[in-house]
Amino acid sequence: MKRYNLLRMIMMAMLVAIGVVISPLLRVEGMCPMAHLINITAAVFLGPLDAFLVALMIGVIRMTLMGIPPLALTGAVFGALLSGILYKVSKGKIWAAVLGEIVGTGVIGAIISYPVMTFLWGREGLSWLFYVPSFICGTLIGGSIAAIFLYQLQRMGALREIQSKLSGEDSIWQKKTEKESL
Repeated sequence: MKRYNLLRMIMMAMLVAIGVVISPLLRVEGMCPMAHLINITAAVFLGPLDAFLVALMIGVIRMTLMGIPPLALTGAVFGALLSGILYKVSKGKIWAAVLGEIVGTGVIGAIISYPVMTFLWGREGLSWLFYVPSFICGTLIGGSIAAIFLYQLQRMGALREIQSKLSGEDSIWQKKTEKESL
């Protein structure tokens, strides 16, 4: 197994662990802003597919071990995926990742949550837009924290370093290994 694959898996595992642990601790009733922080961070560090997988794993673990309703999935996976896609399409703009999370979770995930909660979970008296206000508020809080965190990493030059190591472009490590093998 190549080193960058191992680093990516370790980063994904760390994000999943952090997401599972902090989501019940740092939450506001009806909102989980730390999930949005994790989604955006995963999207920027790892890309759309891996961010989707991180959100999916967090949601499945929270649902099975903590008895959380399916909102743990519908309120995360769309935002994580769209966050990564918009970050990639915008050629690395952090605001685009935050916007992707807001639209993906705050609008798409919230609307998809209605039929899931109504027909599969048995909640009655909901409208199609029932979850939109709380999901948007949660994404704004988590997105703001993620933006501050990622802009600080970018300002320090650490963001590009993290991304290059996770993508296998860790030139310092590669050069050391090449010199040692000669």
